[in-house]
Amino acid sequence: MIEVASIRRGLVVDHITAGKGLLIFNKLNMASLNCPVVLLMNVPSQRMGRKDIIKVENFTEIDTAMLGLIDTKVTVNIIENEHVVEKIKLAIPHEVKGLFPCGNPRCVTNIDAYVTPTFHLHDEANCSYTCEYCEEITKVEIR
Repeated sequence: MIEVASIRRGLVVDHITAGKGLLIFNKLNMASLNCPVVLLMNVPSQRMGRKDIIKVENFTEIDTAMLGLIDTKVTVNIIENEHVVEKIKLAIPHEVKGLFPCGNPRCVTNIDAYVTPTFHLHDEANCSYTCEYCEEITKVEIR
């Protein structure tokens, strides 16, 4: 089994559904970080069977809204002095700004670059959001 050393300070994105780690890595643009990042895929897990894990050293800022849209099972652990000081359990966000476009091609957010698309949760089960500007319902599928 591969062993990855613990980190002194940073964050661990844990309990990622197996196969979604690379998607999270890419969507959060982790390759551009100027610090060590480890992506572990298909790690054995008693609770999940298999899971992915991302460890980031010397970095604690992460977009929890984007993470919640991709996988609500994710837990973000903030690490200080090799110990977990905070655990963040994710849920689907109730408000989202600028993470995806409105489904209405005539919406002002798709025409005017200065307007940030803002959405409010419409249906949690279907992961659909209502646009704040045109009230179009948009189903979100992050790929």
